[in-house]
Amino acid sequence: MQKAKINFFKDRSLLYATFPIREQAKKGDWSYRLVPVYFIAILDFEYDVAEERRKFMREVALRDQDGDLFFDKLHFKFLQMPLFTKREHELQDHSDKWIYFLKNLESFEHIPQILDEPIFQKAFDVAALANLDRGQYTAYEQNLLDYWTTKAAFDTAREEGREEGIKEGENRKAMEIALALKEGGLDPAKIAEATGLPTRAIDEL
Repeated sequence: MQKAKINFFKDRSLLYATFPIREQAKKGDWSYRLVPVYFIAILDFEYDVAEERRKFMREVALRDQDGDLFFDKLHFKFLQMPLFTKREHELQDHSDKWIYFLKNLESFEHIPQILDEPIFQKAFDVAALANLDRGQYTAYEQNLLDYWTTKAAFDTAREEGREEGIKEGENRKAMEIALALKEGGLDPAKIAEATGLPTRAIDEL
């Protein structure tokens, strides 16, 4: 999401859209046939404040003087989030839900009931991981690596009939990962799902 308002935003948008177009050019024989390019801007500001042009969503395509579509392989979509004012009980479809999710994600402590679907839960978890600071994320990655290593050793030992002591180590690493995720703000239910630990054990960390 673009947070800060910047000058010449439309100019920048057009410039950025040319990059994937130019990348399609091939050396040698090439027919110049392009694949479609879609530029989608999610904005935390209004780029066009004229009252008669204040639209939450603006879709732009290349059209001729009569309004007929001239080229169907370059599309722009601008979402001005401040102009999306629907409340939770007013959301009508998945499009509304996604926009509401994106606009309010930073203020969510947990997923609202209306967004309690696997796709939004996954997006919420990804956002929680992305929000970890560098130290927390490094610790999370190391703990996860240690957990996988321990689990691999456990699986090998189980196959060879040597399980003594491995389960304890596996549980210890699972607890370390759970603690890192909890400090990062991840929902306890999701931590339990990822580590296999009971929710009660996570609450006690």
